[in-house]
Amino acid sequence: MTRQTRRVITGHDASGKAVVVADGPAPNAKVRQVTGLTSTLVWVTDATPADISSPADPTMREIGVAPPLGGSILRIVDFPPEPKGGAGVDNTAMKKEMGLDHGNTPARHPYMHRTKSIDYALVLEGEIDMLLDDSEVHLKAGDVLIQLGTNHAWINNSDKPCRIAFVLIDAKEPPAWKVGVE
Repeated sequence: MTRQTRRVITGHDASGKAVVVADGPAPNAKVRQVTGLTSTLVWVTDATPADISSPADPTMREIGVAPPLGGSILRIVDFPPEPKGGAGVDNTAMKKEMGLDHGNTPARHPYMHRTKSIDYALVLEGEIDMLLDDSEVHLKAGDVLIQLGTNHAWINNSDKPCRIAFVLIDAKEPPAWKVGVE
């Protein structure tokens, strides 16, 4: 069952007055089958600077985890607690479901992946561990993480769900991705 995220969108009426144009649940929420987490696409832009003149809802489409080329994504993700005995997830299947294809990255954990983006992660509720290639960091509600295209996995080792707001902005591929590539 997906958890709803209220989304309020402002805009302008015909006279140019600032108004609320939408107020309700973000319509593009789904449970990812491979990982069981709930991902709600709150907003997406296709370019920077963003075109804010269209009344169309840019979230009413299928899109992977990474932002569009030159664009951005705002997503709320609810991470369930890690299953007893580990994830039991195939890394390739997980990345395919997330729309990611950045080569074979080391898979310390089945949830390991990376995006060509700068990510702002704001922990709203609960706590979570972020695994990197050979280290990890524990985050709790109120913490903010800035991620620069690193290989990582989000693991909820608590017994309660963790909710994170993610803003991903398209970025240039970091030089570190080319290390060891011939």
